[in-house]
Amino acid sequence: MQLQQAQRGITLMGFVIMLIVVGFFAYMVMRIVPMYSEYSSISKALDAVAKDPSANNADEVKIRDMISRHFETSYVNSVDPLVKTYPGGVVIQHTPNGLALSVNYDARVPFIYNIFLVGHFEHTAGAQPAAGKPLPGGA
Repeated sequence: MQLQQAQRGITLMGFVIMLIVVGFFAYMVMRIVPMYSEYSSISKALDAVAKDPSANNADEVKIRDMISRHFETSYVNSVDPLVKTYPGGVVIQHTPNGLALSVNYDARVPFIYNIFLVGHFEHTAGAQPAAGKPLPGGA
């Protein structure tokens, strides 16, 4: 009589369980990546406006218009450039070192039923605020 070789591989039940776990994490990544993509767009927009030489001498309305144009082309929805305070707005401060633009907001994405994924994002572009003088409306 020949000895049977040990069988190798994954059972159907094991494969289904593995598929469920991998699918769960893939779904989570699909929900989280757009939040970070939007944050990247916001950071790039603020950096571009802060580096623009015409923004240093511009008034607040013109700066907010510049930010708004960048946000529109990048499809930013979590931050409103017309709001002047945190959370969810852009704070503009003219410092002795130049223009400082700051944003502080939370992004909420529905995950499963009534469970949301929340990301907290902060970014400051341009000159840093003077020592001991935080940006107005800071958290």
